[in-house]
Amino acid sequence: MIFSELVSDLQSQLKKDMAQIVFLLKKNQGMGYARIVQIGKEVGKKYNIKLIVNFPKKGRIEEFDMYGKRDLSLIIDYDRKTFPIDREVIKQKAKEILGDVQTQDAYMYENKEGVRVFTENWKIDILPHSVHIWTEFDENVTAFCEWLMENAYQMKKKE
Repeated sequence: MIFSELVSDLQSQLKKDMAQIVFLLKKNQGMGYARIVQIGKEVGKKYNIKLIVNFPKKGRIEEFDMYGKRDLSLIIDYDRKTFPIDREVIKQKAKEILGDVQTQDAYMYENKEGVRVFTENWKIDILPHSVHIWTEFDENVTAFCEWLMENAYQMKKKE
């Protein structure tokens, strides 16, 4: 359950610092974003993950209640170029957990590999070294990310 724990920890830390974040955003949006990024890095460090909170669409930075609930990048290991499991297993599991989604190979160059899982409205980019989740974390997305962390990244919650 490392993904759920990570996301919950991030949401908690962002909520705890929300007054400061809002103040900084009103004063200078760049300073506010820098604080959000810093919180993500601090939380990610506990899990040995570089965690980046993204705001890919205009106006999303003002949606304070959604912080840590969508649009995250988790960089696991920059040096990994291949998955420990076959890409087809990842695609199959995506369809099994997420339902009506499309999958395709992605970023297939320089001996690298990746998988993109997507619908008309969102996508998840899965690379051997990172996962970029460009959607809200509902129950199914969370379950799929849990599966990825354990199987594609071989990360388990420390007991």
